[in-house]
Amino acid sequence: MSILDRIDSPSDLKDLGPGELRALAGEIRQRIVETVSRNGGHLSSNLGVVELTLAIHRSFDSPRDAIVWDVGHQCYAHKLLTGRREAFESIRRPGGLSGFPKRAESVHDAFDTGHASTSISAALGLAEARHRLGRPGKVIAVIGDGALTGGMAMEALSHAGQLGLPLVVVLNDNKMSISPNVGALSRYLSRLSATARYQALRSRIDAVVRGLPLAGPWLYSRMVRAKRAVKALFFKENLFSDLGFEYAGPIDGHNIPEMLAVFREVRALDRPVVVHVVTRKGKGYDLAEEDPARYHGVAPMRCSDGKLEARPAATFTEAFSEALLRAAACDERVVAVTAAMAKGTGLEAFRSAFPGRLYDVGIAEEHAVTFAAGLAAGGLRPVVAIYSTFMQRAVDQVFHDAALPGLPVVFALDRSGAVGEDGETHQGLYDIALFRPMPRLSILAPASAGELALSLEWALSERVPGGEAAGGGPVIIRYPKGRCPREEEAYAEPIRPGRGVFVRRSGADALLVAMGGLVSLAAEASDLLLREQAAAAPGPAPGGADVYDLRFVSPFDEEFFLEAAAPYRRIIVLEEGVASGGLGEGIAALIARRLPRASVRVAGFPSEPEAQASRDELVERAGLSAAGIAERVRAAEAEDRLEGRIFVFRSAAGGAAGAGR
Repeated sequence: MSILDRIDSPSDLKDLGPGELRALAGEIRQRIVETVSRNGGHLSSNLGVVELTLAIHRSFDSPRDAIVWDVGHQCYAHKLLTGRREAFESIRRPGGLSGFPKRAESVHDAFDTGHASTSISAALGLAEARHRLGRPGKVIAVIGDGALTGGMAMEALSHAGQLGLPLVVVLNDNKMSISPNVGALSRYLSRLSATARYQALRSRIDAVVRGLPLAGPWLYSRMVRAKRAVKALFFKENLFSDLGFEYAGPIDGHNIPEMLAVFREVRALDRPVVVHVVTRKGKGYDLAEEDPARYHGVAPMRCSDGKLEARPAATFTEAFSEALLRAAACDERVVAVTAAMAKGTGLEAFRSAFPGRLYDVGIAEEHAVTFAAGLAAGGLRPVVAIYSTFMQRAVDQVFHDAALPGLPVVFALDRSGAVGEDGETHQGLYDIALFRPMPRLSILAPASAGELALSLEWALSERVPGGEAAGGGPVIIRYPKGRCPREEEAYAEPIRPGRGVFVRRSGADALLVAMGGLVSLAAEASDLLLREQAAAAPGPAPGGADVYDLRFVSPFDEEFFLEAAAPYRRIIVLEEGVASGGLGEGIAALIARRLPRASVRVAGFPSEPEAQASRDELVERAGLSAAGIAERVRAAEAEDRLEGRIFVFRSAAGGAAGAGR
């Protein structure tokens, strides 16, 4: 039996010797690589924190001591050590373990996470709650140096220093030290400042000095300044001490005995402390060590050489990357902005082609948006590429700094709509409901690579709608995580603000109104119904459906749409987002007012996000696959017949020809 097979809870680590802990680290890495190779997932980050996870669980007593993992994508070793070893092979699969911490999954998951820079705020809240309620236990926040670039993390550090609670912040530095190492003396002094003996002695001296008559307060303030001056002389890492933290480090994040010694001292502190550990992303898997960015998040692959099982067709991300390269080659004012996601958003090619024109601001979406607004106000044409789920963090900046002043910033919202195995925290289902009401903001949802290129070209064009300044105001282009469908003739038609195009038009009784990644599925459903209709002749034929590609979420040309929709008896709006608060509700209200003879239905995603599954599975669960859409058309026809809404049968050649174009 392996050592890992004997670990059912963190308490089982307490009796393991140094050699057994090292062997256990190797077994954990092997299990992670094998599982991720089958399921996909976050690889480099998890391999880098194996020893750190062991040291934390060996030194503290989860769940009595609460551990909050920033982002949470590095929690695989934690899950293996906290009673989920047998279920680990199900990670990121439907019905299986989440790839992130989930309180509903285990008492050892202290806080649900999925986005960056939240851990210190959450951990500080937990620590304050325990303090006020008199509950025992430490609170530990594990945050990477990347997440520390987020403004929220710095805000939390400032507040933690103010409250002075015994919060433990483990800074997982997996790229470089905050500043260069300053030698053995700095390591010795930083370790010394973290010892309980030093703290006890310092507290006694401080109390004596403050108690001196007359000169006590003056002398104490001078002593504090002197201590800071000494730290500044010997340490470049003085940010944390200035914020009110004790500081220990940097220490080797793969040296378990060294970390155990430091954590043993840290446990005894009654003040906030930062433990700075240096780790290597991808540790133990050569391919991931050599290229940690590439193996940060991976699809299923072969363990032996790290190759993907199959090369997918061109994706919307790749289509955006190519379109932006073409735009930048034609206009030197075009620049790109990203929040630590250059690779994921397809901007690496832009960085290579146009050095100096890509701004990576770190994990700081709010700053990215307002910085881009400043670029636009200064005469540049910024394109901000951010995942839909992360753009939620900058809603006010989009409204206040881009939409209200009407600045020509282009926002490329990758991973809009249903997103796969990363689960609830990463779904891009809410951007339409959040951004659609904003003034002067255009929102496009292209259905193909060609339509995406046209959308970007339109967004960067020198248009002057409604008398606005050249550039035409901010534009959101939202597109899914997935393969691009085959091109349709309609996708090449010119962009006309607020207007869509027909993708299927045969004169059917039903109209499918779709956007983005659902347009091709609606077209498949239309083709399926047409085949059924042909196969049913000369008997009763199921109703068919035409397909209208909205293109625009905002602005929305109501009169043009009403003319297009007028010939249809049944209209089904397919929302590539949450149905509540989306465009579908507005269209349904419009049809109810202006086309009372037509029945209208809205099909979208539920407001409560689904757990992890592939995009195709999520779409199918929502009844928005091609088969699901076809069934919605059949059901709508059956319901209307029962309600007496259908009085005449229209042939495939009837009535709708020529309308709405």
